[in-house]
Amino acid sequence: MIPSEPTLVLASGSPRRAELLSLLGLRFTVDPAHLAEDLLPEESAEAHVERLAREKALTVAQRNPGSLVVAGDTVVVLEGKLLGKPEGEEEAMSMLRSLSGHTHTVASGVAVAGGRSGIHSAVETTRVTFRAFREQEAREYVATGEPLDKAGGYGIQGLGASLVARIDGDFYTVVGLPLARLVELLERAGWHYRFGVLRPSEPSSGPGGTE
Repeated sequence: MIPSEPTLVLASGSPRRAELLSLLGLRFTVDPAHLAEDLLPEESAEAHVERLAREKALTVAQRNPGSLVVAGDTVVVLEGKLLGKPEGEEEAMSMLRSLSGHTHTVASGVAVAGGRSGIHSAVETTRVTFRAFREQEAREYVATGEPLDKAGGYGIQGLGASLVARIDGDFYTVVGLPLARLVELLERAGWHYRFGVLRPSEPSSGPGGTE
């Protein structure tokens, strides 16, 4: 028997992704996947974040049988170079220097696994333009500690919002979990979302049958 509401698991320890999933009004538990996030040879940013999102979702789904698992991964791309999470303050400073006064792309992969039809995934990209700022301002921002656990060395939903001049695309993609795309993936996985509630989707009865 299909439950009226699934057991939802977030395969991420990111407080930002947990906050975004909470915005949808859904109840969930957190079980980070803890996988290596190395870039494969010749792998594009989009392929990289989608692969990692899928791997995280599948890993956590295996140890949470019967649950519906949501996973994500995010990178910042500047002039073809991927910027992940800085390993320390000096790397965060280097990232901020390169981003100052320039436009970069944020790519976020999202995956849903454990539904009635396997795993589903997608990628969203958003362009972000930073205003130009001085070295001292970057150093003061790094001193707050906010950049140290975020791709690209900044948090658009926090103090780092003051560095952003313009955003072209989905805000939630930059934070780390594109919500509109997530709802689409939940639907593909067999679950219909309506304002805080997930229910089993009705099979299509139109031409061509189910997807």
